[in-house]
Amino acid sequence: MIVYKIIDSVMKYRFGNPVSTDAVVFKGNEINKEKLQYFTVENQQFLKLKYKMHKNDIVLGLGENLKGINKRGGVFESYCSDDADHTPDKKSLYGAHNFLVINGVEKFGIFIDYPGRVLFDIGFTHKDELEITINDKNLDIYIINGKSLRDIINRFLKIIGKSYVPPKWAFGFQQSRWSYQDAKKVEEIANNLIKNDIPCDSIYLDIDYMEDFKDFTISKKRFPNFKSFVKKMKDKGFRLIPIIDAGVKIEDDYEIYKEGIENGYFCVDEEGNPFIAAVWPGKVHFPDFLNKEARRWFGLKYKKLIDLGIDGFWNDMNEPAIFYTERGLKEAVDLAKESKNKNLNIHSFFNLKDSFENLSNNTEDYKSFYHNIDGELVNHDRVHNLYGYNMTRAAAEGFKEIEPNKRFLIFSRASYIGMHRYGGIWTGDNHSWWEHILLNIKMMPSLNMCGFLYSGADTGGFSSDANAELIIRWTQFSLFTPLFRNHSAMGTRNQEPYAFDTESTDTLRNTIRLRYSLIPYIYSEYMKAVKNHDIYFAPLSFEYDDKYSRYVEDQLLVGDSLMVTPIYKENAIGRYIWMPEEMLLWKASDYNYRDYDVINKGHQYIDININEIPIFIRKNKILVLGSHANNIEKLDNTQLNVIAFVDNKATYTYYDDDGITYDFDKGIYSEIVIDIEKIDDDYRININNKGNKHVKKLNFEIIDLRGNIIKKSLIINRVEKGDIK
Repeated sequence: MIVYKIIDSVMKYRFGNPVSTDAVVFKGNEINKEKLQYFTVENQQFLKLKYKMHKNDIVLGLGENLKGINKRGGVFESYCSDDADHTPDKKSLYGAHNFLVINGVEKFGIFIDYPGRVLFDIGFTHKDELEITINDKNLDIYIINGKSLRDIINRFLKIIGKSYVPPKWAFGFQQSRWSYQDAKKVEEIANNLIKNDIPCDSIYLDIDYMEDFKDFTISKKRFPNFKSFVKKMKDKGFRLIPIIDAGVKIEDDYEIYKEGIENGYFCVDEEGNPFIAAVWPGKVHFPDFLNKEARRWFGLKYKKLIDLGIDGFWNDMNEPAIFYTERGLKEAVDLAKESKNKNLNIHSFFNLKDSFENLSNNTEDYKSFYHNIDGELVNHDRVHNLYGYNMTRAAAEGFKEIEPNKRFLIFSRASYIGMHRYGGIWTGDNHSWWEHILLNIKMMPSLNMCGFLYSGADTGGFSSDANAELIIRWTQFSLFTPLFRNHSAMGTRNQEPYAFDTESTDTLRNTIRLRYSLIPYIYSEYMKAVKNHDIYFAPLSFEYDDKYSRYVEDQLLVGDSLMVTPIYKENAIGRYIWMPEEMLLWKASDYNYRDYDVINKGHQYIDININEIPIFIRKNKILVLGSHANNIEKLDNTQLNVIAFVDNKATYTYYDDDGITYDFDKGIYSEIVIDIEKIDDDYRININNKGNKHVKKLNFEIIDLRGNIIKKSLIINRVEKGDIK
């Protein structure tokens, strides 16, 4: 074992000769060998780590996975999996994020930097034992120490590098569905959004837009004159976001296929021939995204669509998903032939049934192909979790070469820590189940802890049918997630915001308008999290050190100022909440109407109507609100409304930039620092304007602990610094 000091309080322990994942951007310096901190190590044919948990320890992390924010009591497998049934018994989803934080007598984080299969048994087999099993002896382990949970997370996010920053328009509402089959249907969706006055920034193109499901092709029959259609939609206010899948169709006259074959850019089988599997187009080859030459080749192919006016993409099926292979199909068919005319008993019947059900995403298939990593053939199973990561990396690196200073929207289904620098993620093919709203809530801070800030779920659920109430309640939570997309599957009930009754449409319209009004706050908090190696969503325990906040999992802190308490139960007219301190409650139903209640510390029940969104402003914190518009580019935020809940003093830094380029990396952005101090029965407001030339006026609503409201306004366009009483 070799030990490195990465930065203060972060140590790396190297076992064997691991495959480089590029998850960590710091190299560190070698120091004297020592034991792995906190853990005992069993080093035999594979590596096993054990940690004795204390009675009240809470275990956070693992990014995109099942169960709660606290993972204690569960068993989890880190192996990117195409499994659409996100039920409590599952052990893995589409992402593999091997980072845990222990919050108890000892506070520390551990990152297992290994891209193959890892098993986390967190008190499942033995209630007080954390056991981590790695199917290899070649890996890096990072131990992160810190004074607090946030301190540990800050250090971890620092060593893995800053999170992806999308263009500002990607924070708008986005509409998607598998089955917008042609240009006529897409324009119909756009016109219905306009007709119903529902703000929206983009409409998605699923596999329907392709020619025979081939990447970087467009069906001339379903989408004729695609470039002019993209412009027409953009003129209406909508960007089109096409899907890109991992598998490349095997077809002799298909350019991408021919180039991949000629240059050896595909994954190979044990005999060195391109590996064959099947997904949407039928039989495909998988680009070898772990080969840097293949990665550049594929990344530059996005230019085909960029040249037609496309500004964003979503990468799918990149675990990689496999419908079947020739090996698996032959075994299943042969068994079916053998079973014909036989009297099948319980064992033989289920053996036959399983042979077909196990055709997809079969472990034996993942062990049957190889990658070329710096000239060495590496079995896919050993690096499985890097595939989706490097597909999205290919796209991001391609964008940088195609248009170096332009931000593109890019997010992925499969991921590994490190991909957060290149794109966002959505949480995959969920269901229109109330339980999946709660799963969405619990997953957001866990993803943030692993660097994935630009994230969200398929609002309303991808599979199954949703009623209006579920769509409303889910939308009321998703308006806070950076990625805010309504997405559903072919064959399910339509769930666009206008697809229900008039009253529900009105409620959804107001909710989406509120999202646009919150853009100044959401974008500011997102960008500050990126700059400061911080998180956007946080559990209450990150700020409140009381015995109840540690265990609350259905309330989240959003940025510096807000706590949200979503409704996620059917037919609910309110909910119980834990108030760690006094907060200001705004039951947002209409942006133009703001009525506030001061809610005292303690266990409380609040009534919440179907059209209301409970938004809590924390004590001595500030919320900035803008106006709403039909899309981000039409927002006119020359005036901002500032809502402050002030006991003695509150400070807020409002961040903004051009929302288009990477100039913010060069320090080209603006800030307005707002200080409010209570003096007797009045307030002193001080403004420090650091380069913001867009905001001209601030309208203040300042509320004290008794609920008294004082309103003030301040013109700031002529001053760099000013104050009023």
